[in-house]
Amino acid sequence: MQPSPAVPTAAAAVTWRPLSAARVTGGFWSGRMVANRAAIPLGRERLEAAGNLGNLRIAAGEASGDVQGASFRDSDVYKWLEAVAWDGSQPDQLAELTRTIAAVQRDDGYLNSAIQVRGEEPYTHLWNSHELYCAGHLFQAAVAAARSTGDTALLKVATRFADHLVDTFGPSGRSELEGHPVIESALVELYRETGVPAYLDLAKYFVDARGHGSATKPGFDPSQYGDPAHYSDRVPVRNAGPLEGHAVRAVYFATGATDVAIETGDVELLDAVRRQYDAMRRHKQHVTGAVGSRWDGEAFGDDYELPPDRAYAETCAAIGVLQWAWRLLLATGESSYADQIELLLYNAILPAVSLEDADYFYVNTLHRRTGARGDVQRAPAYGRRPWFNCACCPPNVMRTLASLPSYLATGTADGLQIHQYAVSALRARSFAVDVDTDYPWDGLVRVTVTEAPAGEVELALRIPEWASDATVDDKPVAAGDYAPVRRTFRAGDQVVLHLPMPPRLLVSNDRVDSTRGCFTVARGPLIYALEQPDQHPGVVLEDLRLNPAAEITTAHTDLLGGVTILKAKGAVVPEALEPYRSHSTPSADPVDLTLIPYYTWANRGLHAMRVWIPAG
Repeated sequence: MQPSPAVPTAAAAVTWRPLSAARVTGGFWSGRMVANRAAIPLGRERLEAAGNLGNLRIAAGEASGDVQGASFRDSDVYKWLEAVAWDGSQPDQLAELTRTIAAVQRDDGYLNSAIQVRGEEPYTHLWNSHELYCAGHLFQAAVAAARSTGDTALLKVATRFADHLVDTFGPSGRSELEGHPVIESALVELYRETGVPAYLDLAKYFVDARGHGSATKPGFDPSQYGDPAHYSDRVPVRNAGPLEGHAVRAVYFATGATDVAIETGDVELLDAVRRQYDAMRRHKQHVTGAVGSRWDGEAFGDDYELPPDRAYAETCAAIGVLQWAWRLLLATGESSYADQIELLLYNAILPAVSLEDADYFYVNTLHRRTGARGDVQRAPAYGRRPWFNCACCPPNVMRTLASLPSYLATGTADGLQIHQYAVSALRARSFAVDVDTDYPWDGLVRVTVTEAPAGEVELALRIPEWASDATVDDKPVAAGDYAPVRRTFRAGDQVVLHLPMPPRLLVSNDRVDSTRGCFTVARGPLIYALEQPDQHPGVVLEDLRLNPAAEITTAHTDLLGGVTILKAKGAVVPEALEPYRSHSTPSADPVDLTLIPYYTWANRGLHAMRVWIPAG
């Protein structure tokens, strides 16, 4: 049974609580989790080859030599260990590396292999050293190990480090802040697991201290390290407007601030992060759910700056938004956050990994041009890659897929809320159900009660905002909310949800200049794309147009492991030899278009692809 990465305390201000028992038992997500499980040993091999594990062994005295790479290399190991813990298939790996990590730790609790081997003074350049970022991922891995296996050896390492941080930072200690947030949410989760109030207090301090330039002093050189906004350090979170700067840092920090708000009952802080999430969703989120518009600084852009071809859309940023949305869902019980989780899982996180779960995108473009060439290692023009010199994304995907069951449902004192539809077994106290479905290809969902209490309980089913004409037990229900079914259940009772899935056309706000006059095609929870291999031979993808007035049909095929494809009508416009021409309506020949789920693109080699299709 799957424990949860985020478990608010009994005193936390939440509407719903994670389940203690959730399993994916078949269907679509089972296949992805099985592939992820097979990829976890490959992650170990790649961490070995890249030197991350060697760095820890050198620092532990188990090997000799010089450490490789930047001071944040340990974090990749910790994320991978978290995946190992949630997956549960390799306890020996967890035990082995825990012993090495414990041997690295200094007597005062500090731990960072690169800093220690190089003899550097800790915390002298926190804006760029990622020391607390590494600590945060260590804490999350330790919590995962304790919850999933009962092994607390890594948790002991984490609490020693956390005690050191409590003694070092805060109102009576050092005032500098880590340049890359994640320590905030990690400290809160460590508090939830151990009950030590000092960890929550330090997390609250880090949240309230940020926004005053504390992450960019002393010794900060703006010409080298950029604007404080890059570090989410320009404006205090309670007063902040739209998210800005480095996308991953911003959403990780917002996640930590949300955790602090939940555990302290801070309504003002919760309102602030909710405003920021809403502004991000409305103005700075790609149609796939991904965030990040600028390669420069891996950053959010201005409002409505959402270019599909230059989208940065980093995988880690999508995972951070998922974590943030989950906490807001727990806090508020609002279905819009579960809608966001669905969008992110299928269209911002899943595209980052190949169908075999062996190769990864760091950057998730929405348009790969014909003949595109990459200029840096992480460029999606290369296709997915086994690893990166900055390898934050692959182990992040691994830990997210390994912990997937925890995002399916929540519970209350007298009910169960199902947020994501997967073949699964779910339990909230004495109320247990099995879910059967062919989602995301089909919108029929059968929920069968396997155990129920004596009195009335409520089963709440999310009706996605895209699901017009949905029914529960043949009765119409409203989209964009939960459909509650409250009664006395008995084992064997069924509730049947039907979510119609006709293809639909999406358009962007007219302020998004780069996609004005274009359409995205969606069906159910999936965003679709054109990819070159599926189009007529000899037709260049950039010359294709979509006829928005024509019918779009569906067909389930064996293509790409078994997917539902869409057939649309369009036109091919002859290539213009000049970059600009006098305005006229170009001649066009009718052509059939085939669209595949966006997450499956780039699994057949390097080809042109686009999500936004011009009308014509």
